[in-house]
Amino acid sequence: MKIVSWNVNSVKSRLEHVKKFLAETKPDILMLQELKGLEFPAGEFEALGYKTDAVVQKAYNGVAMISKIPFKMIHNKLPGDDTDEHARYLEIETDNLRVINIYAPNGNPVDTEKFTYKLAWLERLKNHLQKLRLDNIPFAIGGDFNVIPEEKDCWDPKVWIQDALFRIESRQKLRAILNLGLTDAFRVFNSAPGQYTFWDYQAGCWPQNKGIRIDHFFLSPQLTDRLVSCSIDPGPRSWDKPSDHTPVMVEIA
Repeated sequence: MKIVSWNVNSVKSRLEHVKKFLAETKPDILMLQELKGLEFPAGEFEALGYKTDAVVQKAYNGVAMISKIPFKMIHNKLPGDDTDEHARYLEIETDNLRVINIYAPNGNPVDTEKFTYKLAWLERLKNHLQKLRLDNIPFAIGGDFNVIPEEKDCWDPKVWIQDALFRIESRQKLRAILNLGLTDAFRVFNSAPGQYTFWDYQAGCWPQNKGIRIDHFFLSPQLTDRLVSCSIDPGPRSWDKPSDHTPVMVEIA
């Protein structure tokens, strides 16, 4: 099974990019984040033979599943806070496993409630994943976590040290999630620094590889045993009018 995660930074703006990517890579499941709008073009993907589901929000957030294989929707919001209306979470069941798509809060500026919300959201995520682990449910969780795990996941840690994406509080929350027994799929195969999933639109960031790694796949132990590969595909970041993120792909036997 080939699962891909991609923050497209507006599905309306990047629709042709997504269709091109599907045609070229043919994933079983494509998880999109940051749809940015109330309209999701499900028909465009269904015409290509994919089943879709999405949660959307006006102008912000939004996540979607685009799948060749049948699935059952389990959750369309992160459990733990029924008052949270942000469109950031989808959890499906397919082929006797859970596939989870997230778009975690950015958290900036750090001296505002946005950072508090980010940390609380990541804590809720940990609590839910802990329940899945206790229930022995195999799962793969992927998406834009908006957290830089380590210094080697950032082109210049000094630039990012006070940013919500790299603040120690954010990294501690991510570490607590990994400490549930999860595996960072990318780091199983790639230990070197300088491998990123996001490059700012500012001049020079992309060609100079001034990026950060904030898009991840974490696997429960059952799926870690079935992990075949995990890679970052930088190609779409070089396309005309690209997203500032690029896809991450995981293959599970």
